[in-house]
Amino acid sequence: MNKNKKTICVYCSSSNHLPEKYYILSRELGCKIGQNGYNMVYGGTTVGMMGIIANSALENGSEVIGVIPEKIESFGLKHPSLAKVIVTKDMRERKATMEKYADIFVAAPGGFGTFEEIFEIIVAKQLGYHDKPIIFLNFDNYYSNLFKMFDTVYENKFAKQETRDLYYIAENTDNIFNYIKTYKPAEFTLKW
Repeated sequence: MNKNKKTICVYCSSSNHLPEKYYILSRELGCKIGQNGYNMVYGGTTVGMMGIIANSALENGSEVIGVIPEKIESFGLKHPSLAKVIVTKDMRERKATMEKYADIFVAAPGGFGTFEEIFEIIVAKQLGYHDKPIIFLNFDNYYSNLFKMFDTVYENKFAKQETRDLYYIAENTDNIFNYIKTYKPAEFTLKW
């Protein structure tokens, strides 16, 4: 991997049964990752948004690392054309490995796995384990209802209002790269 390029970790859906607009978004995101000079780390498969983003990033000059658990690899879903593929024992090891390679985290539309992955990264930032950019790609208001739930969390003081600064909400792919280019870590007090 080219150490001079930052690496974007992308969390997203592996489903092949989504509305076409999400696959169009995937091609656009992968293309812009490459065109903006970033490498990528992701879940290592060929399916769904994951596979399309990886292929598009590769076609546009990114080196891509795939991190795939043994169980998922056994289904024959491992991407064959990546710079590096790391096979992990389980999902927990997969997440830790992806985090290790990542300089930036992007949650594109996804399901429960995507939620779990990005929440863990937000909590790690909240507790001071990293200060890397975290971005939700709120394409077509995909995450808007989740952000309403976040508002309930803040209103009821389960998290401080400043926690909003732990992550950025991008409405489109251009917003992602504009944010990354100007990113400065915010200073936070511990949650207690």
